[in-house]
Parts: sequence; C-alpha cells; structure tokens
Amino acid sequence: MSAQLIDGKALAAQVTETLQKSLDSLAAGGRVPHLVPVLVGDVPASRMYMKMQQNACRALGIDFTPVTLSEDISQEDLENEIAKINADPAVTGIILQMPLPAGLDGRRAQRLIDAKKDVEGVSPASLGAVVLADESMAPTTARAAFELAKSTGVKIEGAEVVIVGHSEIVGKPLALLFLKELGTTTVCHVATKDLAFHTRRADILCVAVGKAGLITADMIKPGAVVIDIGINRVPKLDDSGKPVIDEKGKAVKVTVGDVDFDAAQSIAGWITPVPGGVGQMTVAMLMSNTIRAAQVQFGA
Repeated sequence: MSAQLIDGKALAAQVTETLQKSLDSLAAGGRVPHLVPVLVGDVPASRMYMKMQQNACRALGIDFTPVTLSEDISQEDLENEIAKINADPAVTGIILQMPLPAGLDGRRAQRLIDAKKDVEGVSPASLGAVVLADESMAPTTARAAFELAKSTGVKIEGAEVVIVGHSEIVGKPLALLFLKELGTTTVCHVATKDLAFHTRRADILCVAVGKAGLITADMIKPGAVVIDIGINRVPKLDDSGKPVIDEKGKAVKVTVGDVDFDAAQSIAGWITPVPGGVGQMTVAMLMSNTIRAAQVQFGA
C-alpha cells in the first residue's frame, strides 16, 4: 500500500481560481484589497512566507506592502506601528509575522490588530467566531489543514480525528472545525501520557508540533488521512547517514514535517508532503481571508 499524496499546491490553485471572481467584482467598483505583513527582525522562515504571500497577491492583483521593523524595537513602538496601520483606511488586511524576537509579546501585539483587518484569523473576535461555527475568518493554517483533509473525500462525521498540538491558532481552532462536522475529536499535547495510543485510533491525524520525526509509521492507523502541519529544518544526510556539507563547510539543511514521511507513506491512505502540502494551502486561505476582510470593509 502506498499513500496518495494530498497536493496542497494543486488545491491552492483551485482555491485561487475561485477567488479571482470575487476580486474581479471588487475591482469593477474600483476597490482593491491591500495586505500589509509586518516582519520584526530577520527571520528566514518568515521572509520565505512573506515571499509566498507577495507572489500570491501579485498573481491575484491584491496590493501588498510589507513593513519591516528592527529586531530591537520596543513593545511600545511595535504596538504604535500596528495602531498606525490599523488607522490607515487604505489597508484592509494585516498579518504580524511570527515568531517575534525575544522580549516581545506576540499575543499582546496580535490582539491589537483590528478584528476587521485580522486576515490571519488570530484575534479574539476571529477565534471566538470559530467557536460559534463561523469559519469565514478562521485561522489560516487550521483552515488549510481542514480543507486538505476534506479534499480526500473521507467522511468526517463520526470519524476519529486526532490532533497533535494544542496551539491557539492551529490545534484548538482545527479541533473546532472538525467538531462542526461532527468528527469525534481528540487533542493531544505535551502532557498526553500515551501519544501512540491516540494516534493509532485516528482515521484523520493532524500533527502541528514542530518536532521532526515525532510521528513514526507504527503510530499511524492503516489507511488514515495524515495532515502534517509541522515545518522543521534539519541536516540533510547522505547514504551513510552523515550530514551533507556544502562548499562553505556548512551543513546542508532540508525542510521536513513532524511525520516520518517516507515510512508513513506505506501505512497511510492519504498524506501531505512537506513542503508542498499545508504551507501552500495556508497562503490560499490567507488570500481568501484577505478578500473577505476587504468585502466586509467595502460593504461588498
């Protein structure tokens, strides 16, 4: 048995195609969404994500204006910058790139983003809406994972759904999205006593921890849908298991998820690759939220 790949790039392209109609409608009235991502310091992963956002905005015709702030910025100055962007009527969407440098309170800063412009879906208002089964502005990564699981055609109602990771912007809202569809949902975390006991029961297994190789093949139910949300940079190994070194004497690194992908392919029924899975779909969901936020602000 070999798992079917869940192609996040292809599904994201389908979503983008449907979004174009909404954008064309806005543009006909002279209204264009305007996304402003805020990056504090120089975080390679965040810069890569911003580049993906820029490419997606450019392809759709959404205005994109990145704001880069010094890593030694104070909490007060960061909050003042967010307040300034909030007050700009030309800006319809704001995303604060995480993580922030040490010493800055990211949750506090995110809570200051105007709920109408919170395109990442992380404000208390956005998260509260998910509790009430309103997913129109749900957190982007959680929504991406949910849509990828749905794309397999596996029936969610009554399915055993196990989510590993209980963060406020992925694990918890993802559990609520599955509950809305009557999935029997279990959320595991660092205090879970026997993780494998739970993961082996999962018809749908979603993993969002940030620990490479956390889920091994023997922890997966045969035929399960596996959604790997983790992103980790690890050394690339040669055939003898030794790190590959580049011409500058530095270890070459590759991007992997939280699931042992190669081994899991022989057990799972469907699985997302990393990269090429949840990340691509997350950008599509960000575009969806960006357009939705603009429609609300424009009264469209």
